[in-house]
This record gives sequence, C-alpha cells and structure tokens, in this order.
Amino acid sequence: MASLNVGSLGEYIREQRRGAQYSLRQLAEAAGVSNPYLSQIERGLRKPSAEILQQIAKALRISAETLYVQAGILEERPAGGADLRAAIFADTAISEQQKHALLAVYEAFVRDNREQAPDQG
Repeated sequence: MASLNVGSLGEYIREQRRGAQYSLRQLAEAAGVSNPYLSQIERGLRKPSAEILQQIAKALRISAETLYVQAGILEERPAGGADLRAAIFADTAISEQQKHALLAVYEAFVRDNREQAPDQG
C-alpha cells in the first residue's frame, strides 16, 4: 500500500473543488460532511476515511478510486482490459445484455487497433 500524503490529498481535493466551481460550503453540503471538517481535509490536517472520500468523490463527480490513489489507499494501476471487464461486470446500473454489448465493442476496437499496428501490441 502506498504511503498517505494527507497534504497532497487535500490539495488535490481543493483543486477538484475549484475546478467544479464549488465553494467549500457547497462541497461540504453535497458530500454530507461539515464545512470545518472539509476545510481541515483540504489543509492536510485531517485524514478522511475511505467512506468520506467516496462521498467527496461522488459530490465532485470523479471516481472514488482517484481519491483512494491520492490518499494512498490504493496503488495506481495501469489501464488494462482485465480491469475494464471487471468494472463493467461489477456495474449494477446496466443489464447483462448491455454489459456484453459494451465488451463486444471494446474488444472490436482492440482487435482493429492490433490489426492496424501489429508492432505496438
């Protein structure tokens, strides 16, 4: 597991909040945390739990995994087809038929790209 750099996490959350044009109070309310607590997280004074990070990520409309990596909870993973397949099959928002269709499109793109550039595969 990566080491936690609370200051960097707080700075990252602040950057994301500003990019989303949220005030500190607006994000705190959307994430269901207190304004002072969010302020302490952003200043690197508090270490949020994975659950709080998930709430903040949802409010910012970014992936919780992104914040987990920033917090050192998860190691950054290279993009890969196996991870994509697992994510698609874990998603409860789409039907099994939609999951298979999505994977078929992805696999067709991968196959086409390999055929066009065999030296890069």
